[in-house]
Amino acid sequence: MKRFVSLLMTLIIFTSLAGPTALAAEEQKTTDIVSNVKSAILIERDTGKVLYEKNSQEELPPASMTKIMTMLLIMEAIDKGKLTWDEKIRTSEYAASMGGSQIFLEPGEEMTTKEMLRGIAIGSGNDASVAMAERLAGSEEAFVDKMNDKAKELGLKHTFFKNTTGLPVGGHFSSAADMAVMAKELLKYEEITKFTGMYESYLRENTDKKFWLVNTNKLVRFYPGVDGLKTGFTAEAKYCLTATAQKDGMRVIAVVFGSPTSKERNAQVTKMLNYAFSQYQTHPMFKRNQTIGQAKVSKGKEKSVEAVTSEPLSLLTKKGEKTKDVEQKIELQKKLKAPISKGDKVGTIKLMKDGKVILESPLVAKKEVKEAGWWNLYKRSFGMFTKAGGK
Repeated sequence: MKRFVSLLMTLIIFTSLAGPTALAAEEQKTTDIVSNVKSAILIERDTGKVLYEKNSQEELPPASMTKIMTMLLIMEAIDKGKLTWDEKIRTSEYAASMGGSQIFLEPGEEMTTKEMLRGIAIGSGNDASVAMAERLAGSEEAFVDKMNDKAKELGLKHTFFKNTTGLPVGGHFSSAADMAVMAKELLKYEEITKFTGMYESYLRENTDKKFWLVNTNKLVRFYPGVDGLKTGFTAEAKYCLTATAQKDGMRVIAVVFGSPTSKERNAQVTKMLNYAFSQYQTHPMFKRNQTIGQAKVSKGKEKSVEAVTSEPLSLLTKKGEKTKDVEQKIELQKKLKAPISKGDKVGTIKLMKDGKVILESPLVAKKEVKEAGWWNLYKRSFGMFTKAGGK
């Protein structure tokens, strides 16, 4: 068992907000918001609180909503410095052969990461998805393994991927609840909505093969605050959508599987968004990457690393209710040992009310800490020895 050093601070909040612990009972009384879909879920992004659900654990084909996980691994690679926005990605014969939605990449054609991501987020390009998968993992099969590893890491029990695209294949499935968790994770990377929230764009703009992209998520244009995330459709899956919207500082995620038409899909998601924004509010507490403390590191080039929030943190409440006396508890892992990678968990932050945890989130390393060489360790030990000897 790892040992922790705990720091407890009491934060008194006088606002017009209420503790989210009171929400669960009320949600059980909520009448059925959506209809004519196989499954659905509505969550608040920062807390992950479920505001509404219908058959949300049912395993169903996700179609192109699969690309939410594909985009998540792309954004993670960029965040960790393993991929750059301007790197040119080469298209293989295999990637160019993808059917379904595509941006018509040709074998050997190169596009930047930024262009490929536009092709995935706006145009749902299967070819672009596979090209990026091959760049990051060497092959689509290896990338799919990474997708399933990430699903396990996120605790998803009703998801298994067979490809990066969502093209129909047996044994490829997810659930509304799992898809919402993937979307929550993807939205940690705020840059993603610059792509998913774009209604139209162009690829190969200054060539004779100029290609117009139009977002398949029409709510991006017609519902204020919607800026993502991904539609899906196959004959088996029917019309699916994972949508996100932000209003008055609150971001929510709405997912539907198996709607009979795109119009009906959009109507049901709209109902959930309207419900969320009319009934709930959030109070932002911390932004992502906000420094919370310093975690000590042994045998590293640096003796400590900044512990930062891994995601935005807020309190969620019903509108008009009040709260106070929220405690903030910070636990930093003791005697962390180098090497440490950027994003590694180094602690936990908890928001507590009346002795109960109302929000818990990992604290992560702000930067990499490499292992110190023997000479650095010798000088450090020698310095400690001389200090002790000089007393």
